[in-house]
Amino acid sequence: MKILVTGGAGYIGSVTVEQLLKRNHEVIVYDNLSTGRLSAVAEGAKFIEGDVLDAEKLAEVFSTNRVEAVIHLAACALVGESMANPLKYYQNNVIGSLRLLEAMTNAGVKKIVFSSTCAVYGEPKEIPIKETHETNPTSSYGETKLAVEKALRWFEKSYGIRHVSLRYFNAAGASENYGELHEPETHLIPNVLRVALGEKEHVEVFGTNYPTPDGTCIRDYVHVIDIASAHIKALEILDEKSEVFNIGCGDGYSVKEVIETAEKVTGKKIKVIYGDRRTGDPAVLVASSEKIQKELGWKPQFQNLEQIIYSAWIWMKKMLEVESNQLQASQGSFHET
Repeated sequence: MKILVTGGAGYIGSVTVEQLLKRNHEVIVYDNLSTGRLSAVAEGAKFIEGDVLDAEKLAEVFSTNRVEAVIHLAACALVGESMANPLKYYQNNVIGSLRLLEAMTNAGVKKIVFSSTCAVYGEPKEIPIKETHETNPTSSYGETKLAVEKALRWFEKSYGIRHVSLRYFNAAGASENYGELHEPETHLIPNVLRVALGEKEHVEVFGTNYPTPDGTCIRDYVHVIDIASAHIKALEILDEKSEVFNIGCGDGYSVKEVIETAEKVTGKKIKVIYGDRRTGDPAVLVASSEKIQKELGWKPQFQNLEQIIYSAWIWMKKMLEVESNQLQASQGSFHET
């Protein structure tokens, strides 16, 4: 299948593209490189630099490529930033998605897998969270993703575009070649590992008075390869119907547990500074993935937090070594001249 992956140069996008290519799909990556990296686009994928807000560019992409399905990953995705700058999030996440859907409609492309989020649920009333749980976001990020989910339902009714919305819980880990690299980095696991690598002095923990056993937030961590495989399985049902699925492991780990596990994996002591809660952060987010396991046969390969952190640690050390070698090579070239 020929698949357009928006945001394919980002963290989840790079691994998803890698896994698609392994399964012999033809992939076009569409990314504005605002947070993605050209070096994260797997060899074998066609790359087009462009923004989802650029209607003319999108129309050109669909008119010059026989796209059969879309995996839509391009989005702003920082909860804290979304609270400070909701305009940016509505423009990129909602308007950008609508322009993508308009281009798909005009080109007659009828299949899309949408990167949604567990943030659509807000503060959960039951754990683990099922897809039938009410949606009541506590952040503008979650609201923008929910708005797109609702738009997808209307685009199916009016234009016949089938969709699968995948509500991610916390993506983590790395493949052998691609991992998480953001600037600034806001996610817990890479920040903890940066302290272990000596790139940061400490990791900040936001809130210690949540109604959890150790007072810190509990999250469901899912390996990025498992998330990528869920996208590929989701493509398989789009000939039949539209659906919404959670992607989670069903086990929750607190912030303190993540730090302790990282210390075990790396053999390093992680310095921690405790701060105030962040607005919009629910105390516990743990998924029920029963539906996707039953309907798509998806099951996470990496269910152990230690495995997830270890994969990220190996990848980050590899990247540090590559950077060091590149620096030494450039210094050597400078001295030779």
